[in-house]
Amino acid sequence: MTYTFLHTSDLHLGRPFGGFPEDIRGRLREARHTVISRLAHAARDNGARDVLLAGDTFDAETPSPETLRHALRAMAVEGDLRWFLMPGNHDSLAATELWRRILADAPANLTVLDRPGALELAPGIWLLPAPPTQRRPGRDLTEAMSAPTPEGAIRIGLGHGAIMDFTDGEGSPGIIPPDRARLSGLDYLGLGDWHGRMQIGPATWYCGTPEADGFKHPTAPGALAVGLDAGGAPARVEVTPTGQFHWLRPELDLLPGEDIAGHLAGLLPGENQRRDSLLRIEASGRLTLAERAGLEAALAAIAPDFGWFEADLSRLGTDVQPDDLDLIDRGGALRRAAEGLLDEARDPALARIDRQLAEMALSRLYALVQEVEA
Repeated sequence: MTYTFLHTSDLHLGRPFGGFPEDIRGRLREARHTVISRLAHAARDNGARDVLLAGDTFDAETPSPETLRHALRAMAVEGDLRWFLMPGNHDSLAATELWRRILADAPANLTVLDRPGALELAPGIWLLPAPPTQRRPGRDLTEAMSAPTPEGAIRIGLGHGAIMDFTDGEGSPGIIPPDRARLSGLDYLGLGDWHGRMQIGPATWYCGTPEADGFKHPTAPGALAVGLDAGGAPARVEVTPTGQFHWLRPELDLLPGEDIAGHLAGLLPGENQRRDSLLRIEASGRLTLAERAGLEAALAAIAPDFGWFEADLSRLGTDVQPDDLDLIDRGGALRRAAEGLLDEARDPALARIDRQLAEMALSRLYALVQEVEA
């Protein structure tokens, strides 16, 4: 007997994306809603009938009535699938009104996992959820996954929270023990909360978010198609892509005299992907004044191709020689301004950020002069 299901989490429906312009903000919100349909296609493509959502389906405890209604209707439309919806930390059981509304309007193919205990998914297949009672429960709720099931049953745990506390650089111990699958005799432990896909052990996975929402995680958004066989064989886990948008943060390390255009072109996605890409380029190294102005012009030229674009040049130094200032002006106010900026850029008494701002201002002044002369 083989049982296949789709493990997903962290849809964060209703996320506002308030730090972005309105055009891309609306598209990002819509992509989170339409990911439900993409998850349904992923389940079917992998021969799965059941979709297990390991928390944070909603971004907040009080999603708008429209967000909630649209999500439930989207699951109802995929009537050949069964959806199993567990609370997370953003939509924990403390949001009593939210879960009351979900239970009142849930379609027939949706099961709400609002309490711990063993739930039979199919003959010999048991689900052991650990729904978060509040945003920070402060204790290991996954102990409930040790609940008994019939002998020889396939046991699947579904949890939400931290095996590691990923808020610092190296990680520190979290609430959920990393060997929970072994402790509770689980054939598979599916976790939500961490938005990057991560395997913790042979039978323990964070699936990551199915639609990316930031630049933090290098793994492509997707869900996990999991196959389990009776008899204790290892879980078979396949990544299935589900994301619409690409969040890219390439690093551009430059030195004077290099092929800047070639370096830049090698980092960019294909033209057919750019509208659905959010790009944040981080430049470092050093360039001459003319090269830096050329780079800034190239970045400005490609920026409109992308759904959202940003270039961080704060770590890019500028090599400026006194003769370079002749290309701005040989005298007068512009020359005095350029010399003042160059002095600030080289002044060790100034803070690093102030020297960087002076370099950027000098580069901008150079570019403006060249534009006028052209």
